[in-house]
Amino acid sequence: MENLQTERHQTGNRQIESHPFVPFIPDGAEFLMLGTFPPAEHRWCMPFYYPNFQNDMWRIMGLLFFNDKNHFILEGEKRFDQPKIESFLREKGIAMYDTATRIIRTKNTASDKDLDIIEETDVEAMLRRMPQCHTIITAGQLATSTLCRRFGVKEPKVGEYAEASLQGRQLRIYRMPSSSRAYPMKPERKAEQYAKAFANNLPTK
Repeated sequence: MENLQTERHQTGNRQIESHPFVPFIPDGAEFLMLGTFPPAEHRWCMPFYYPNFQNDMWRIMGLLFFNDKNHFILEGEKRFDQPKIESFLREKGIAMYDTATRIIRTKNTASDKDLDIIEETDVEAMLRRMPQCHTIITAGQLATSTLCRRFGVKEPKVGEYAEASLQGRQLRIYRMPSSSRAYPMKPERKAEQYAKAFANNLPTK
């Protein structure tokens, strides 16, 4: 995974941060997962999406596709297996990015509520690079509201979707619960919600 050096500018006493990662877009991707913005680098256990070991996104994906919450965790270590994650995403046709490319952190936290979005991601341009993508999955409130505003659609309830279009192309925007542990729902229950977006791609049990 290629890293971009985080660009920082001073705006009074506040720093503008540019997204540290390039979009992860596998060939033939059918799904685009969008959060808001990565946490500060000191919270990372790997230089990839959802890098905070306390965030449960990769536990949710492990439960969903492998019935194993620890599938993407390196045994005996407090970090995720990035090559294994990237291979999985390529196999399943899942692209990863965020709804913001430049932000200001109003407090020293990883919470979306403490982010000011300075520049939104040009999701439409990204989707034009993904002609087979039919499903967008937003993780959390801010990502959902940002994306739905861009597409001019009403925000769906958690676990549901809204219909959107891009130059005559039909898309579904699924609103999923945040993978942060601050969101009051167990990973197993969150996996049940995420399963709705991946229903036709999950292994048969």
